[in-house]
Amino acid sequence: MLDQAAVLELIDQLRVAVPDEVRQARRITEDAGRITERAREEGDAVLARAQEQAVQMLEERELVRAAQQRAGEIIDAANEEAREVRRGADEYAAGVLIRLEGECIKALTSIKRGIDMLDERHRPTASADGGQPVRSIGVDSEEQAPATPRP
Repeated sequence: MLDQAAVLELIDQLRVAVPDEVRQARRITEDAGRITERAREEGDAVLARAQEQAVQMLEERELVRAAQQRAGEIIDAANEEAREVRRGADEYAAGVLIRLEGECIKALTSIKRGIDMLDERHRPTASADGGQPVRSIGVDSEEQAPATPRP
């Protein structure tokens, strides 16, 4: 049935071939282990870098947010200061204009008195010109500015 010599030869060939296959399988397993370990280390390194970048981006975002908030505060303060300066300038201008109005009223009152005085001097008692007073400067009492300054 089976040739004993052939079977023995096959067993010898298996003994010789199996250790090579076992060694090759062992080498492949070791290589796979090293590759897996290297991949794990690289993955850990990539993960660590990603976490560092995420932390950095969060810090930068926080810095940008803080800078934007501070810029808003500075702008608000500048706008408030500008409003105060405008209000002060308006008050100053109003004061100057009120004083100027008072001075103008005094000057107009003085001018009116001078005209009235000239009218009194040149008023004829009964003259040929019809008794009209001489009024060469045309300021009527309706044209005169109010006598009291505004507050």
